[in-house]
Amino acid sequence: MRFVLIAAVLLLTRVAMAAEPDQALIDAARKEGSVVWYSTKAFDTLGAQPPKTWADFVTLSGQLADAGVTPMSIGAGDGWVLTDWFEQVYLQTAGVDDYNKLAAHQIPWTDPTVTKALQVLQQYFGQDRYLAGGKSGALQTDFPTSVVNTFSPAPKAAMVYEGDFVATSIQSSTKSVVGTDAKIFPFPQIGAAAPGAETGGDAAVAFTDDKATMALMKFLATPAAGQVFAKTGGFLSPDKDIPLSAYPNDITRTMEQQLLKAGDNVVFDMSDQAPPAFGATKGSGEWKDLEDFLANPSDISGAQQKLEADAVKGYTTS
Repeated sequence: MRFVLIAAVLLLTRVAMAAEPDQALIDAARKEGSVVWYSTKAFDTLGAQPPKTWADFVTLSGQLADAGVTPMSIGAGDGWVLTDWFEQVYLQTAGVDDYNKLAAHQIPWTDPTVTKALQVLQQYFGQDRYLAGGKSGALQTDFPTSVVNTFSPAPKAAMVYEGDFVATSIQSSTKSVVGTDAKIFPFPQIGAAAPGAETGGDAAVAFTDDKATMALMKFLATPAAGQVFAKTGGFLSPDKDIPLSAYPNDITRTMEQQLLKAGDNVVFDMSDQAPPAFGATKGSGEWKDLEDFLANPSDISGAQQKLEADAVKGYTTS
């Protein structure tokens, strides 16, 4: 997941003193990417309800397509969008332990757990009629356009999957109202998997070891500071001492409840943990390999072999 570092909206969850006495690090988790955004108008036209399971999600997508409504807009022209799709499915099908192992490349991308996740994605990516513009159109669509495709006056799709930051794109690029025209539901449950959540984060680093700086760093990690940040919007917190009332709207409060419900099944964005050469480079590595998979989702083995070869290169040279 790519996002901009904005110190004013950091969610700061702990203070960790670095090995050097003149440095301090505060870790910050600030986005939750486990939701699907949908157009209420599109759903109301069909009399549809938000699906709870993957099977229901696929069924609903078929019903929307049959009614002449393209179900999903994917900004696959930005490769990180596809990493988020993979990570969400992999978290549910493989579980937290294997997720963390794959993130550290302690298991290969040719592992059967990766095969299973790609098989699930194949069920959806293999249906051209589910995607705005089909597979080729999705690969030419960037993330901001995928949001506009869903919530513009002449929409091209009923849903878009991404994190809480979709709200910003809706508000800046469309006339739709978040919470009225644009609502969310949790990413559909796959099998009997426990609810999970994928997060992203930022870090604040102090390079000066003086009383004022250390006092500020420590304060930023408190619930009191968290409440100030919560009111501005733009992030979520795993801190249960920050009341839901501190968050600015029902959409954000719903996502916060989902994050807290996930408990120990919260993971950090996988591609953000990878060496940039593998997990964060346009036109190469994981981004390109998953784009190639979207173009030809029937070639699961080929996709895994490419992913593993690129992972070996990326993790070896990092």
